[in-house]
Amino acid sequence: MRFKTLLASLAVAAVALAPFALVNPAEAKKVKIRVQSVIPTKADEVTMLKDYAKNVAALTNGEVQIEVLPAGAVVGVKETLEAVDKGLVEGGFAWTHYWSGYHPAAMLFGSPVAGAGVGMDNIAWVSWYQFGGGRELYDQLWKEMGMNVKGLMLQPVGPEALGWFKEPIKSMDDFRKYRFRTPPGIPGQTYKDIGVAAVAMGGGDILPALEKGVIDAAEWCCPKPDSVFGFQKVLKHYYLQGLHQVVVNADMYINGDVWNSLTPHQQQAMEIAADASLSRAMSWRIYENGKALKYLTEEHGVQLHDTPADYFTEYMAAAKKSLETNAAENAFFKKVWDSQKAFAEVAVPFWAGAQMSNASLGMAFAKGKK
Repeated sequence: MRFKTLLASLAVAAVALAPFALVNPAEAKKVKIRVQSVIPTKADEVTMLKDYAKNVAALTNGEVQIEVLPAGAVVGVKETLEAVDKGLVEGGFAWTHYWSGYHPAAMLFGSPVAGAGVGMDNIAWVSWYQFGGGRELYDQLWKEMGMNVKGLMLQPVGPEALGWFKEPIKSMDDFRKYRFRTPPGIPGQTYKDIGVAAVAMGGGDILPALEKGVIDAAEWCCPKPDSVFGFQKVLKHYYLQGLHQVVVNADMYINGDVWNSLTPHQQQAMEIAADASLSRAMSWRIYENGKALKYLTEEHGVQLHDTPADYFTEYMAAAKKSLETNAAENAFFKKVWDSQKAFAEVAVPFWAGAQMSNASLGMAFAKGKK
């Protein structure tokens, strides 16, 4: 009797543990996801996207393979998101604010102008995204757009540099003399609102436009990505402090049907790798930008300047007005911005105060090196 009872108990345990049994690797589902980027493969963002792809492959024992395609490989840059939605390509890679034309709230995820007007830097934004309700709103964004995609936030950057100029600018009057490349959406529109001749264009088009005189000043990102694109070949005056993209987030989009076809383990692996990428990309950028700034100033004669004081007051006022206008006109925009404001009420006073110590410490070291 005892032997029969033992057998029965083992049978029950086997049934209970069956869902957790290891899957034979030979039977695991193999998936290849082609991800078309909106920027050239030499860009830093693509380097970190490939780092993410390697981590996904490792976490899934090679079941999920991500192949990064260059801009324009399948469709034009502007058609990337729609191509993913329709299944023409399995995935895409850009910045969320690139899709502000589909919904203005995309800006609050990809490039919340002037720190969303509530003092959020890139680290505080990630805190909001992971623990303040941002992730859930991000998932809702694609439904608001009517896009059949699953988004994965990968790469926070910021604050981005104001940009590159032919000559030093001492005031906004000087700034307004130039045709200036800006990002699309509200950050770029805010420049137009303060009288700057803003021209939106993709990263790969900036240097040719500078060389041909189509524009005479530009911003892209930070010292490393800017140096990779070669802006130092044309312009020598560089301003690090800017408000238009204090926070910038690059993300990846997977076709919804492709995402739903993945196993729960594969989905979880991609999400865990995405969260890891938020930290890895940020850490990598700090060191890479530091090396690049040293390279630009010491080997290419790039001169660093402080941004004119009136830029901050003018841009901040225009950004706040734009945020308020969009919140009044769009319910989901208001929902996201209200969430960011509620988070900022709690987190920003602490974080901003703590960062003052960090900034003072760092500047004391930097000035002591001169």
